[in-house]
Amino acid sequence: MAKSTKTYEERIRALEKKEQESIEATKKLIAQRKELEKRKKAEESKKRTHRLCQIGGAVESVLGCPIEEEDLPKLIGFLKRQETNGKFFSKAMQKEPVTDMEEV
Repeated sequence: MAKSTKTYEERIRALEKKEQESIEATKKLIAQRKELEKRKKAEESKKRTHRLCQIGGAVESVLGCPIEEEDLPKLIGFLKRQETNGKFFSKAMQKEPVTDMEEV
């Protein structure tokens, strides 16, 4: 077997250099992952906002007038009563009701 011509110090420095490059590559990959997660979250938020605007527009079109902020508790109460009284809204939408509804 051939004898290594590099000293221990040279070999240690070479390994330290590789280690540093590996650490930098890992940091770069972590930054790329975080950026992708950020983009995904922004896209999901945009889709949710669009969906909520469509729902609000549909409700306003049926009512024939804009829904004001002070009307929201009445609307939420109405929908909850419909669910309590027979899950009418869920049945009409052909959806399973959500058990723990979030307050607006």
